[in-house]
Amino acid sequence: MGSKRRERMRALGVRLRELRTEAGLTGAVLAQRAGVGQPTVSKIETGRMVPSLDVLDRLSHALDLDESAVREVRDLLAAVVAAANSAESAALATPAGLTVDEEVRSALLVRSFQCVVLPALLQSAEYARHVFESAPHAVPEAVGRAVAARVERQSVLYEPGRESVFVLTEAVLRTWPGAPTLMLAQFDRLLAVESLSTVRLGVIPWRRPVPVLPRHGFTLCDQRAVVVETFDTERVTDDDADLAAYEEQFERFEGAAVFGAEVRELLLQLMEEYRALGDSLTP
Repeated sequence: MGSKRRERMRALGVRLRELRTEAGLTGAVLAQRAGVGQPTVSKIETGRMVPSLDVLDRLSHALDLDESAVREVRDLLAAVVAAANSAESAALATPAGLTVDEEVRSALLVRSFQCVVLPALLQSAEYARHVFESAPHAVPEAVGRAVAARVERQSVLYEPGRESVFVLTEAVLRTWPGAPTLMLAQFDRLLAVESLSTVRLGVIPWRRPVPVLPRHGFTLCDQRAVVVETFDTERVTDDDADLAAYEEQFERFEGAAVFGAEVRELLLQLMEEYRALGDSLTP
């Protein structure tokens, strides 16, 4: 909950308590007259609960407030609602998924393991759009800005002095949004990126067992931070124990992956499968 909203909830509660005290009523008596529970009155007055307009009007009537006082407490409630809407809009304006982009921007060594979704640095614009659109509360304008920012930050892949290592499970390559044509374009990008001297792309093929069952994706930025990615949030930690644990897991996944010619062969094979899938879906 935003600090501004908490402040306005407290302001409303303090004013209602002052009006009750001026009326010479206890909280229990006010609750009885208004037809609400006594805990409700207590929570509103201590800023722990936002009353509905109906409840506020019932409290105002029970307090026998004049028109000016009624308008005052209604304005205080409106301020609480406005603060809540402002906080929600701010959250919607920044889709989940941008934290990892910011962290890798300043890292010289990026190591990313993914088991469901492609790493942010490898996503095509259309793939990234589906990623951001699938996040809770996504709005079109914010999604467009997020996609543009993600694509722009991918320029770090081409900068000398940087190294990026990506390890994916084959399931990532077989989990597709939109249409098969989207994945064909995405695979073209993977083949192009894989050829860069600054990038190592590895895949754990389905025929190999994973060294440990993956629970989520994560990205190591140098040896200073790890971004842990979940469905709708990202958590950044620089705790030494966490970093050591994730580095150990990355090494295990990396050791199970294939690289180089084997990856290119796998990508080309999957592209053929997507072409066949696209043909089968065409009316």
